[in-house]
Amino acid sequence: MKTSKIVYNGSLRTSATHLQSGQSIITDAPTDNNGKGEAFSPTDLLATSLGCCMLTIMGIVAGRHNISIDGTTIEITKIMESNPRRVGEIIVEFTMPKVSYSDKEKELLEHAAHTCPVAKSLNAELKQTVLFNY
Repeated sequence: MKTSKIVYNGSLRTSATHLQSGQSIITDAPTDNNGKGEAFSPTDLLATSLGCCMLTIMGIVAGRHNISIDGTTIEITKIMESNPRRVGEIIVEFTMPKVSYSDKEKELLEHAAHTCPVAKSLNAELKQTVLFNY
């Protein structure tokens, strides 16, 4: 099954529709690459996808082990490099809810984050810095 349909709207913008759900997003080139920066850029989505995937896999593991991660937040920092222009580093900073997690629970959750499909799909040259604040 096809995943999405993307249309170029002009002025460095695209519309992407998730075919199964019908949900849409818009991308815009960033201001440092001739765009207006009025929406996620494709590289913003790449970096954001890493955080979303990590949190989703953590949620699966948390559910299996009856661990609450409700309210967890992530801040993503994308660091671009040039020559060639690419994402050089993604910093994923978790702020966990004020729960007294055991060392074993922390280990399970952190392992889940590091082994999500997006993390495993990215080029090894892309630095993934992952921080957990408990």
